[in-house]
Amino acid sequence: MSRFKHQFLNQLPSKLEPNTLYVSMEYGTVIHLCACGCGRKVVTPLSPTDWKLTFDGSALTLSPSIGNWQYPCRSHYWIRGSRIEWAFDSGRPANARKQLLDDPWDLSDCPGERRVEGTSQNGDQDASFWRRLQKRWRQ
Repeated sequence: MSRFKHQFLNQLPSKLEPNTLYVSMEYGTVIHLCACGCGRKVVTPLSPTDWKLTFDGSALTLSPSIGNWQYPCRSHYWIRGSRIEWAFDSGRPANARKQLLDDPWDLSDCPGERRVEGTSQNGDQDASFWRRLQKRWRQ
């Protein structure tokens, strides 16, 4: 699947079709089946703190990206101009977010970043984070 069609509805349907974005302005919500094809329902509430919907008369864009971290597929993608743009085309693994959460201090695979070794006396890695932040601030 590389492109979504869309339907503007007053009420959201009970059965969802693949490749379709269902938009309810009344409820401020866009619902679709996961772009990976796993069949799970993805709900994106529209609000200043959640997702923003843009419609140009023929295609929809949702921002920010959609990260289905709680689903087994762990898919992550953008919907721009009703097209799917996958987040991990650069070769990073599909579970990169989990790896980042497991070790948020490891920036070895981030372009332009390097890991600053060292921890505080109590072994807390926060010290290296603050050193990196201070160093960057001074640049």
